[in-house]
Amino acid sequence: MRKLFIAGNWKMNMLYDEALAFFAELEHFASDKKSIDIALFVPSIYLTDAGKTAKNFIVGAENIYFEEKGAFTGEISPTMLKSINISWTLIGHSERRNLFGETDEWVNKKVQIALKNNIFPVVCVGEKLEEREHGITMEIIGKQVKELFYGITKEDAKKIIIAYEPIWAIGTGKTASPSDAETVHAGIRDIVKTLYDEEVANSLRILYGGSVKPSNAEALLKEKDIDGALIGGASLKTDDFFSISTTAISLRKV
Repeated sequence: MRKLFIAGNWKMNMLYDEALAFFAELEHFASDKKSIDIALFVPSIYLTDAGKTAKNFIVGAENIYFEEKGAFTGEISPTMLKSINISWTLIGHSERRNLFGETDEWVNKKVQIALKNNIFPVVCVGEKLEEREHGITMEIIGKQVKELFYGITKEDAKKIIIAYEPIWAIGTGKTASPSDAETVHAGIRDIVKTLYDEEVANSLRILYGGSVKPSNAEALLKEKDIDGALIGGASLKTDDFFSISTTAISLRKV
């Protein structure tokens, strides 16, 4: 059974004092929650404080650059993350792709540099509303998945987590139905099986993201191929984030 992975993505939210209070509450909450992985991806200026607090939850960066050093103003290198003991990062979130022009090639380069530096990547894929309406969801997702794994060895592939986030559901209050989400997750697993083998495909954790909240978390997480959630707005409220995590824990006890 794949271990469920419940992750918050703060994006550009939370002020410093709010962040510190959240870290302390999450550390206390997660202290006896070993049946799942709980993670928080936070703005870079909060990574050091989060890392110092976290003993029972994972801390990750929201982004990473594909060079280890150099004249890249505003970017964060994998070696910088390692120097403050951060070993996880998001890569290829739809906002990075659509607002900042990150391509599939860039996503792959980021995955490769992260793995080279022993940083675990959570790589986001997803389709736009018009792509879904034109019936090409799996064509779009398939291309993104194949590109992110380009040049990645089998052993390194096992270190990657994929987050399926339908772009039309992010921050809109809309969400894919559990069955629709499951269909895409199963499709991703089939693609990975063709790229590697059944072992890699079956070990791969695939998260769902896109307006996950306490009211729909259970229905989504019950699906066979959904291994957790990447949570945006609901990760900014401890009650909501903890509620989703508690739901995941209860499912792992079934």
